Amino acid sequence: MNMVKCVKLKKTLQALDRAPYPGELGQRILANVSQQGWQLWLEYQTMLINENNLNMLDEKAQNYLKEQMDKFFFSAAGADEIKGFKPK
Repeated sequence: MNMVKCVKLKKTLQALDRAPYPGELGQRILANVSQQGWQLWLEYQTMLINENNLNMLDEKAQNYLKEQMDKFFFSAAGADEIKGFKPK
């Protein structure tokens, strides 16, 4: 079982089995995000898609989500806030 120091949860947890996204961003996530951290992103991503009524066939929506994913894990400011969402 591979372990990783998760940048999102700030502790050592089980690593992802493979890069969850293509390219350099996927490799950064693989090296720095745990399975639990990735699960948090999947839940947050769903809320972003629903809140912003994103069409995932639209390239602009795809680029927006990629940018948000990068911010969610690697930016001190974090991803965009979701209206009405209160983090635990």
